[in-house]
Amino acid sequence: MTESVAVHPLVSPWGRFGLYSFFIDAPEPAIVDTGIASSPAEGMVPALAAIGRRIEDVRWILLTHGHIDHIGGAYALWELTGRRAQVVIHEADAPMLRSRRAHVDEYLAGRAQYLDDPDGEAKLTEATNAVISGEMEPTLLVRGGETISLGGDVSVTVHSVPGHTRGSVAYVINGQNDVFVGDAVQVHGAANGFPGFVDPAGYRASLQYLRDQIRPRHLYLGHPYRRADGTPYGVELDAGQAEEALQGSLEIEARVNSAAHDCWSAGLQGSDSPYSPFTRVAEDLGYEGDPALEPSPFFTTLNGYRTTFDRMTEDEEINTHG
Repeated sequence: MTESVAVHPLVSPWGRFGLYSFFIDAPEPAIVDTGIASSPAEGMVPALAAIGRRIEDVRWILLTHGHIDHIGGAYALWELTGRRAQVVIHEADAPMLRSRRAHVDEYLAGRAQYLDDPDGEAKLTEATNAVISGEMEPTLLVRGGETISLGGDVSVTVHSVPGHTRGSVAYVINGQNDVFVGDAVQVHGAANGFPGFVDPAGYRASLQYLRDQIRPRHLYLGHPYRRADGTPYGVELDAGQAEEALQGSLEIEARVNSAAHDCWSAGLQGSDSPYSPFTRVAEDLGYEGDPALEPSPFFTTLNGYRTTFDRMTEDEEINTHG
């Protein structure tokens, strides 16, 4: 690639933190992530007009993962392109693009079991109906390793970075090493102050891969994630900031891992604490955030560790008695 491709952040306010998408100004323009249902018309259209671009000309919709604040606007954006844009997502997260119900099922199978909210299912059902613009079949399913041409000599490579979700991916602009990771790099989390991921081992390995193999020149984050002192990064990190955020994310995961292991080894105990049955983890880490605020990363992450530790115990028992 002879000339660098410009990248423009596109922000859509929502809830306690902004939603960020990114416009790649290539011969076949691409937008990475889509916010919620209102984001394309209310956020992207005026932002693109301000830089002399049209949403009708977007030809690629690149989704980093399947959460509602990243795929919620996909159908609406696709419609605004005259249904000409190609919609790309990892096959593991594709069910969340195809079906609103998949988000509710994920909630019920994970964090809902720790939240004392009998209306939780109804609330999430209402939220998915409100913020997901439409159910749709992706144009292109990826696994990682694919290269997508954005016209001319511009291309992006897909890298599998599971952890935050099982189908999280990073898109890398070849030749300039600009890396879009969505929520795959959590540091101390966003508004809830806790990193959220469903697969601890995958998250750890993905952070190491991004740090040691990809080495971003620029790292683009889906939200302004926070440092240990609570101050937010921006969503456009230079090489030094990217290395700091990746290393910080690994150090934070190690601390959460240790606290979770100690809690599990001592035996999970129910209590009146809002952090039950992981009260000891919150105490060890000094975490005082509200674990019931959606998307509830505290319980999402701790359920991931619990699932991991339970699986390890089952494997040990099989090896011992098998």
